[in-house]
Order: sequence, then C-alpha cells, then structure tokens
Amino acid sequence: MGKALVTDLYELNMAASFLRRDMKERATYSLFVRRLPTNRGFLVAAGLEDCLSYLESFAFAEEDLAWLRGAGFPAQSVEQFADLRFTGDVEAVPEGRVVFANEPILEVTAPIAEAQLVETYLLNQITYQSALATKATRCRLAAGDIELIDFSLRRTHGTEAGMAVARVSAIAGFAATSNVEAARRFGLVPSGTMAHSYIEAFSSEEEAFSAFAEDFPGHTTFLVDTYDTLAGVDAAIEVIRTLGLSEGLAVRLDSGDLAELARLTRERLDAAGLPDVRIVVSGGLDEYDLAGFREAAAPIDAAGVGTRMGVSADAPYLDSAYKLVDIGGRPVCKLSEGKATLPGAKQVWRHLPDRDLLATSEEPGPPGAEALLVPVMRSGRRLSPSDAIGACRERLDRDLEALTPAALDLHSPSAPEVIVSERLTRLSEEVATRLLGRRRPAPPGGREHS
Repeated sequence: MGKALVTDLYELNMAASFLRRDMKERATYSLFVRRLPTNRGFLVAAGLEDCLSYLESFAFAEEDLAWLRGAGFPAQSVEQFADLRFTGDVEAVPEGRVVFANEPILEVTAPIAEAQLVETYLLNQITYQSALATKATRCRLAAGDIELIDFSLRRTHGTEAGMAVARVSAIAGFAATSNVEAARRFGLVPSGTMAHSYIEAFSSEEEAFSAFAEDFPGHTTFLVDTYDTLAGVDAAIEVIRTLGLSEGLAVRLDSGDLAELARLTRERLDAAGLPDVRIVVSGGLDEYDLAGFREAAAPIDAAGVGTRMGVSADAPYLDSAYKLVDIGGRPVCKLSEGKATLPGAKQVWRHLPDRDLLATSEEPGPPGAEALLVPVMRSGRRLSPSDAIGACRERLDRDLEALTPAALDLHSPSAPEVIVSERLTRLSEEVATRLLGRRRPAPPGGREHS
C-alpha cells in the first residue's frame, strides 16, 4: 500500500472538489513555522529527504482506491485519483540550514489538487524532523568535547521517528547511534554495550565482565552501576588486568550523580594505570545536563542521549503551517487574527549575522546575501541526488558559527530578526485591501462607496 492515504480527510475532500471542477491552476503553498518555541533561538531544517522521496513516488495504490470506493467517495473522484501523480516544483531550504519563524522551509508549486493533497505528509515530516534536529543540535552545542551517541530508539514515538532521530542527530554531529538499522541504512557508526540484565544473568559482576570481554574483545564497555557503582569500577579494573585488556575499553555510568561519579571513576582508573579507559555516561540526559557536565569539568568522554532528545521533550512540537500563497498567478493570503500569512512565493536572504530578509521570490537580494530557498524538484523529479549526511552537517556548522550568542543561549534564547522586504510589505497591503474590499458589505441601496 502506498502513502497517498497518509493524509487528513479534508485534503482528499478539497482535492476531489478541485478535480471535479476542473481547477488545474498552478498553486504555490508555503510551509513555515509561525513562531519558535519560547526556549529556542533557532531551528534546524530537516525532513526534506523524506518529503522528496514521498513526492517522487506519490500515487494511489489499487488498495487505496478500493478503500475510497468502500468509504463512499464518488466514483468520479476515485477515477481521477487513480491517474494523479505529483508533477510540481519544489523550492526548499537544504537540510542542516538554520531557519527562523515565518521563513518558508519549503514551497510547493503544482496543479492545486496535487499541491493540496501532499500537505499533511510534508507538514508531518518537516515539523517533527526539524524539532528533533534542533534538539539534537542544542545537545551537541552544550556537550562541547563530549562525544554524543544516539540512544533514543526505544523511547521515540514509533520506529519511523527512531530512524529520523538517528539521521538528524548525525547531521547535528552525534558520533554514533545504538539504532542498528539506522546505522545500516544511513552509514552511521553503531554503538552499544550491555544492559543491567546481562550483569544480573551472571553470578557476579566479574564473571559478567569477563564473559563480555572474551566475546567482544577490542571494543568492550563495562556497565558498572548495576549494584554499587564504584565497586563495579573496581571489578572492571580487575577484569582488565586479569585478561590483559588494552584496546577499546570504557566504563559506563547510568545512574546517580554522574559528574561526581565520573571524577571518582577517573581517579580509580588513573591510579590503576588505565588512563586510556574512557568514561561514558547515560540516563535521561539532555542539553542542560551536558552543559552542567562541562561547567563542572567532569572527566566524561562520551554520553548516550536518548529519551529527551528523541521526543524533543522540552519543545515536542512546532507551530507549523502550509498555506496557499498564490493561485494561477494571483497572490492570496489569510487575514485571520493571530494567523495572518504573507502572500506570494518567497525567498529568504541571509545577509547579516543577526537578521534575515524575507522577500518576494522575484526581487533581488541585498549585495552579498545568500538565498536560502533553492530548487530541489522540477516536474515531480529531483534535481540532484540525496545529500550526504556530512554535507548537511557542514551546512549546519557554518550556520551555527554565524549565529549570535543570544540565539545560541540554552536558557533564554533570542532569535535573530527576520525583516520583511518593502516589496513584500506592499504586496501584503495590496492583497489585504483587495480581500477586505471584496468582503465589505454594501451600503443601503446596494451601492458601495467609491
């Protein structure tokens, strides 16, 4: 079964109505985030790869059509859906770029029924993947030199989300993932050791550690906090000495005061002549914990970050929207209080470190400015192969270097200003005047004032 029915019912209703009335005008829809969460000074664009794959393969499978018939959809509409494919164009901000509120992350231009039908899926992917990529980036920024590992799969909202977290956290700069399928699919480094149940299955920690080291020589991490953490560290030291281990060694702390335990663990390892044994921590960590480790100068080499990153716990959603901005060359907008939109296709120009310019798609940008929206699809086909994760990470690194300290602040961030161009401002005023004028009630006698 395809993904055409992964949508809201009203998308099907509207598309069916457009098709029935032979409305084939090309329409432009803009996908953006209305406002940033209060604890975010920036967002990281992500999800485009899955969106492009979806658009290229968009079609109603026979099973989809059969279900629609059974659900009572008009036969004419079902027949029209059977032949429908996505034939439109897409301009988008490449994955890994930093974006701000009201800046289009993606714009779709296609026959209106096609552009309408894909709304739900595009919003779903861009919204949650950008939220996750932003959370992962904040973790990476807070961690400093601490190597980060994605531990999120078992707590994400579904396995699809788990795959997305592994990928976007790699874009953010995570070194590895516990998610084996994601490692295979995306060419990431898999990372993992043992659970407490493994320790409990043996009669002692020493026996469990010895068995694991014998079975996985060269990359052995000892989970030391099953019973008594420091006693577990001592047991790991004893096994390392007894077996003569020397390569790829680490101990993992998963509970308690991790910064203090890391200090005590480092002291024991160094006193035992094991300065190269790394210390890995885990256990409900997020960017605030990671920043605390840095402030405390805790001797931590790596951290597994899972639940709170995998669901973007402190900002689990974005106020995103996908709005019609042009139909058949006629700019349109929404004027609802608190949800007004800007008309017409757009471009975002990045020309200063503390501000962006939001403009119409036709107007030139300021000298030296960089256009964020680039063509990625024409006539329903990609213009280039998928971006490598490394390329996305390089884009993100460049954008982060240019951000102000206020935008990067973990606790009370302030996003850079997004300025609306004079031309777009005038267009908005003209469209609003036209729309409000059309709605103005006629005076008594049936005549409007001139």
